[in-house]
Amino acid sequence: MRRALLFLFLVPLLAVGQEPTKKPDVWSPFKYFLGTWQGEGKGESGVSQLEREYQSILNGKYIQIKHKSVYAPQAKNPKGETHEEIAFISFDRRGKSFMFRQFHVEGFVIQFKAETVSEDGKLIVFTSESIENIPAGWRARETYRIVNGSEFTETFELAEPGKDFHVYTTNHFKRKKG
Repeated sequence: MRRALLFLFLVPLLAVGQEPTKKPDVWSPFKYFLGTWQGEGKGESGVSQLEREYQSILNGKYIQIKHKSVYAPQAKNPKGETHEEIAFISFDRRGKSFMFRQFHVEGFVIQFKAETVSEDGKLIVFTSESIENIPAGWRARETYRIVNGSEFTETFELAEPGKDFHVYTTNHFKRKKG
């Protein structure tokens, strides 16, 4: 009888003393980006003004990105240019990696895989697995570096078949609102 009373007394105490096991938040490296951003870009197409929005969608299963770059008129492009894209980041539980799919107004679709997500979350590198509507063999890479609580840079690189990556554009974003 004493054992039964002791058991009934100790079990609730043990349960109270234990914290429930929390699953790690798989999205923690990307929460920083949620919100609206603006900035300036430089690259092969010239200087651009940037607008971007990151939004958690579909019950937090994906991050949707809407991006617009407006390039000023210049000698090699007197009318200027507007580039738009929509993208989605997902987490592949089976492969334990982040996937990033961009759909460009020019008709390119790039599927990236996260090759690097630093422990502090300040460096994320995506490398292309496939690119639609471009000659075979091309590769792309996007690198995100968090500068501080309200700024990050993005470097987009391309590689022709059999060649090394070269910088196509470098973008610098500042948080507009979170």
